[in-house]
Amino acid sequence: MLLDETSAVKGSAGSGRKWLDNAGARGPTFAGMQQDEIWDDDAAQRYDTPGTGMFAPEVLTPTVDLLAGLAGDGRALEFAIGTGRVAIPLAARGVPVTGIELARPMVGQLRRKVDEETIPVILGDMATAVAPGSYALVYLVYNTISNLLTQAEQVDCFRNAARHLTPGGRFVVELWVPELRKLPPGQAATVWHCEPAYIGLDTYDVVHQQVVSHHFRFDEGRQAQLYRTPHRYIWPAELDLMGQLAGFELEARYADWTGAEFTADSRSHVSVYRLPLPGTSR
Repeated sequence: MLLDETSAVKGSAGSGRKWLDNAGARGPTFAGMQQDEIWDDDAAQRYDTPGTGMFAPEVLTPTVDLLAGLAGDGRALEFAIGTGRVAIPLAARGVPVTGIELARPMVGQLRRKVDEETIPVILGDMATAVAPGSYALVYLVYNTISNLLTQAEQVDCFRNAARHLTPGGRFVVELWVPELRKLPPGQAATVWHCEPAYIGLDTYDVVHQQVVSHHFRFDEGRQAQLYRTPHRYIWPAELDLMGQLAGFELEARYADWTGAEFTADSRSHVSVYRLPLPGTSR
């Protein structure tokens, strides 16, 4: 579950999906497309929906509040910064923000709003690219870690976050919970959103832990427009093991950015991982 019809063509940790996650993954994707091909000029131009969808104040304000509190007086690094949906208001709160982004069109859209001095961006893969300096906070929002299509790449992403953090620093990941409980035997797809002019469904490959989100938009005519995005889904326990492999410990897990309790019925989560301070036991 990955894009939100209330945004440009999927939603927060609370609503579970988004139609266009930020870019920042590597490797082959659906139909042989690369992530930097999926996040092209058209996608970048349609990504921002000021005041609505994932840009709505009720979605964005709690996100920035939590991240600003975790950053404290330190610097923040956003993996897959995209068009600056979170980075720009976070920087406006006084937190110095740097970004890593694979797709040039997304950075181009960000540059229409802020310059390089305000928010520096390193072009590259969030699993391997290195930003200068060290940070108190690294964050990765809106399900974007699932754009990395192998377990090894996702583990590399955790290790890259740890590489950038000061001791005691935090890595925050926002991610949806796979909806496999909705799949009866023999069925490979779930409908996660349905409203006039839009249907969103996910098709699962449970053997390889892959999912493709299909987004159908249509008008009163007979034709529909289809947009698809591939992902590798991750269970919370698997995500925690990735954190352990990179030297993190799980500090907190919430159902959303407001800090609501994570339960068996939560559709997504915000997980906060922390590097131990020197001399502390894990």
